[in-house]
Parts: sequence; C-alpha cells; structure tokens
Amino acid sequence: MEKLRRVLSGQDDEEQGLTAQVLDASTLSFGTRVKWFAICFIAGVACSILGTALLWLPKGIKLFAVFYTLGNIAALASTCFLMGPLKQLKTMFEPKRLIATVVMLLFLVLTLCAVFWWNKKGLALIFCILQFLAMTWYSLSYIPYARDAVIKCFTSCLE
Repeated sequence: MEKLRRVLSGQDDEEQGLTAQVLDASTLSFGTRVKWFAICFIAGVACSILGTALLWLPKGIKLFAVFYTLGNIAALASTCFLMGPLKQLKTMFEPKRLIATVVMLLFLVLTLCAVFWWNKKGLALIFCILQFLAMTWYSLSYIPYARDAVIKCFTSCLE
C-alpha cells in the first residue's frame, strides 16, 4: 500500500535510499516466505544428492564438488526467506556462530579451489566431508543445547 502511494504521488524508487529499497523488496507474506524456503531447501538437497550420484561417473569429482557445494549454498540461502537476508547475516556472524560460519564458508571455497585450480580429487573429497561437518556444526548452533549434547555424546563414546 505504501509503495502504491509513493508511485501515485510521483515519488519513484530512485529518490528512496538503498536501505528502504531493500526493505521494500523483502516484504513477502509469511506463506510466500515458507514456500520459497521449502523450494530453495529442496533444491539444495536435490543438488547435493545429484552431486553424490555424479561422483561415481568418470571425472565425476568435479561435478560432485560443484553440485554438493551449490546444494549447501542453496540450503543456507533458504533460511534467508524465513528471517530475511540482513538478519541472516547478522545471526551468522554472532560470536557464538562466528567460527562455525567462517569454517563453513572456508570449506565451501576450498572445495571448489581443490577441484578447479589445484586438480586434487582426494583433497576435494576431504573438503566436501569437512564442508558437511562444518555445515552440521553451524546448523546445530540454532538449536538450544544441541552442540553441548553432541560434545557430551562424543566424549562419552571416546571414554
């Protein structure tokens, strides 16, 4: 309604500040946000599964690394629809998630570097495994006491 009022009064988007434009662009209804979250998350899972299936093809390690990384990025981006991109970035870089976020993003990049620039298939596979573990640890940070439970579980198994 506000946008319609601005258009009818002759105030166009160029006169608006960048922040106001971003906020106007992200005013989706809750139902739309949930639908796009589901679409993006399912696409991410599908890319990861497709990448895993392509691993067994000759020279499939490159396709695996690309699809698996794209799948993780899509799954991560899906939460932007639920909380919005700015809030997502703020929560990603909170002190309790900072290390997990940096490690996760680092392994996303290192996986692609290992495949395309260094041509090290084994290293790419190791980075994909570490990418999975980093993404899991990052995701657990959103569940209260989940990290503590995982740590207790592993320490009890090692004793």
